[in-house]
Amino acid sequence: MKMLLLFITFILSIPMCAQKLPEGFVFLSDVDATIQTELRYLSNNNFIGKTVDGYYDNCLIVTKETADALHKVQTILAKKGLSLKIFDAYRPQQAVDHFVKWAKVLQDTLMKKEYYPQVPKSELFNRGYIASKSGHTRGSTVDLTIINLKTSKELDMGSPYDFFGVQSHPNYKNISENQKKNRFYLREIMLANTFKPYDYEWWHFTLRNEPFPKTYFNFPIKD
Repeated sequence: MKMLLLFITFILSIPMCAQKLPEGFVFLSDVDATIQTELRYLSNNNFIGKTVDGYYDNCLIVTKETADALHKVQTILAKKGLSLKIFDAYRPQQAVDHFVKWAKVLQDTLMKKEYYPQVPKSELFNRGYIASKSGHTRGSTVDLTIINLKTSKELDMGSPYDFFGVQSHPNYKNISENQKKNRFYLREIMLANTFKPYDYEWWHFTLRNEPFPKTYFNFPIKD
């Protein structure tokens, strides 16, 4: 019995191996551990109000090409006392399916005030806020902002991340000059480092010439 207990203790003491990612994918921290992360879909602070299917650990996964491009952006920002902060990157298809199921339950409006106060939930599909496929699932799309390293605060972009409304359009006019300046700087630095923007979300960028343009993955987000 004593030998059995010793054997069990030994097995439990062995570090668990990290998830083996599909070829072409990496953990972003293995390429640049200085990039800040806040995986919103791992928490309750998102438009659904609870953890989303497929999110298990606070780790960011992207294609190797995307990680390298983000590292270049981070290197430029660091010289100015700034850093990227990423809210979402690779997103498994099961998470997208979770969004679709949630969108069909019209009475579930727990986070409406914070994330879609002016949009009826019944119109989220028609207005393009929820879809059955997402570029994130191909592994080369990221949702991000910039933070000031000295204060640890996000630069003011004029609307919160994942806010459903015209206020989140990159060229929205009814915000302050400083907010416009911050949005422009984020867009400028991402464009200069092989990313393309999205017309309806200031935080959303996809790598140009992404390696898996037609493949939607479904492996979980876990270490």
